[in-house]
Amino acid sequence: MDTVRGTEDRIEEHDGVEDAAHAANAQIGTDERRMHVRAYNYWVSLLNGRAYPSIEDLDPQSLADFGPHSVLLDFSSGIDDPSIRFLGDRLSAECGVSRDIASIAEVPGRSLLSRLTDHYLQIIANRAPIGFEAEFVSHRGLNTLYRGILMPFSSGGDSIDYIYGVINWKEMVDSDTQARLNAEIEAARRAAPPPPPTEPVWADGPSGDAGSPSIAVEAADVDEAAPPPPALPGTLSERLMLARESAAAVRAADTRSRAALYRALGRAYDVALAAEADQERYARLLAESGIKEQARAPMTPVVKLVFGSDYDKARVTEFAAVLSQARRLDVAAGGLADLLERTEGGIKALVKAERSARAPAPRPDRYTSALKSLRSAPALGSLTIDTAGEEFVLLVARATGKDQVEVVGQVGNAPALVRQAVVRAIM
Repeated sequence: MDTVRGTEDRIEEHDGVEDAAHAANAQIGTDERRMHVRAYNYWVSLLNGRAYPSIEDLDPQSLADFGPHSVLLDFSSGIDDPSIRFLGDRLSAECGVSRDIASIAEVPGRSLLSRLTDHYLQIIANRAPIGFEAEFVSHRGLNTLYRGILMPFSSGGDSIDYIYGVINWKEMVDSDTQARLNAEIEAARRAAPPPPPTEPVWADGPSGDAGSPSIAVEAADVDEAAPPPPALPGTLSERLMLARESAAAVRAADTRSRAALYRALGRAYDVALAAEADQERYARLLAESGIKEQARAPMTPVVKLVFGSDYDKARVTEFAAVLSQARRLDVAAGGLADLLERTEGGIKALVKAERSARAPAPRPDRYTSALKSLRSAPALGSLTIDTAGEEFVLLVARATGKDQVEVVGQVGNAPALVRQAVVRAIM
């Protein structure tokens, strides 16, 4: 199975402690992400106002950018064993399979191609592109990080009968080898002579007029200038794609690390914020996915939209509570994952806070209210009697005539009866 902690290492508790070293190694570089996004943008460019692009518009052979990394599945004869209509050169070579394999039943179990074909049912369920990323040990015994995307196509425009997948990958060394390489690099760095003094950067350039006044900019100032943070994708569809990518990594690839789950929830929350700003598009997405809006639980449809309608109901409820609490706290877009990291207890703490906020106000204590009323009520009469230090006592009176009573006894040592009498006295 796939996991960012290493093969066959299943973490059942989503809030478990993550191995920081493996988490750092599991970040796939920007080249892979660019291919991922380019493939998605290509799919969007083929929509032309339709629910799904036409399969007639797709020619994987002509896609020099990501065609060699792709596969085309044909569902026109059924979903149990889709046929393979196209397999890219680089993907087939990496998997050690022939481009002539006919169906996914022939795909080797521990190949990159199986990472793509294992997810195809999610496309049928979500009816939208699905992205995913994870780590696994390949058939060559190498730790491999990969990022993939599956995109639906249609021959008739109304149903999905083709799926086009693109995947990119890179192989990693094992942790012992990486540690040895790091030690060698550090030793070489320490043994290297110190760098020469930094030359100033001249505003006029190296060929500027020597007689003109020049402005020197310290190299340190240039190096320390931090690049601006990347802007979050603005549209609801873009945020939904990123959220589904992270959610698929959690549920389908069995990536159960805390960081991966927090990232998925953070992106789901960003989808919720975008949905508020584009409610018409959000309503269409829910309708297309067969998900109903819920006035009493507005974040539940968002979670289902991101993680899938068939996701575990208990986890859907928990995740929706996390998103609701973040909205209650007015967390900014892109800030939920950081909030979860900084909050002791993570998901469970936010779920508890949201449930407490939703809990109805406690009903007033009728006995306390009755005591307050009776303390200020006017006296109907008075007599001398031993009260044993109690604030209120229960007396038995006999009616002797109109508006006349005679006290004939006292009920002592009966706190339950006194409590009931106090409450009924003001009803």
